[in-house]
Amino acid sequence: MLGKCFGVLSVVSFFFAVICHNTGAVCDAIVSGASKSVTLTISLIGIMTLWSGFMNVLKQAGIIKKLSRLLRPVLRLIFPKSFKNGVATEEITACISANLLGIANAATPLAITAIEKIQSGRKTDIASSDMITLAVLGCASFNLVPTTVIAIRQAAGASITYEIMFPVWICSGLCMVLGVVLCRILGKIYGDT
Repeated sequence: MLGKCFGVLSVVSFFFAVICHNTGAVCDAIVSGASKSVTLTISLIGIMTLWSGFMNVLKQAGIIKKLSRLLRPVLRLIFPKSFKNGVATEEITACISANLLGIANAATPLAITAIEKIQSGRKTDIASSDMITLAVLGCASFNLVPTTVIAIRQAAGASITYEIMFPVWICSGLCMVLGVVLCRILGKIYGDT
């Protein structure tokens, strides 16, 4: 779907560039954008590698299990069936922890593993409320340290990179609460499979 949207946007942009006699600027923007995207990707590799490795070390050191016990009362309310059955609790905790640190790239494989573990004992292919909630929290999670945004700002040459923390806390906290509340409300309306 995203590929189709991008394709339509590209065709429409090129069409209007031809009409406005601005194809040179479009070609320059394509080459410049491709170059900048490679530079940005290379600059983000370091920070992503660091935090992904950090999460792996925490998991192997048993810190994630301890964090799971610490967060269990809160996560039990957010993921009631998984914590009741003891399924994928470690992966869910690691995913939430990675999202708290602002490293969604490290959280994504953990979320996929958690969803696979939740799905393994089920007879239906329809997502459960816990699976949907985990996906929503992956998209709208609270970021204690928005490392990716900070890394992008540093790569772009921003002089003040950390002043975004307070607005990020407000926005991400509100999005997280709203996401969890909507998951619970819609789960009650449509039922959990």
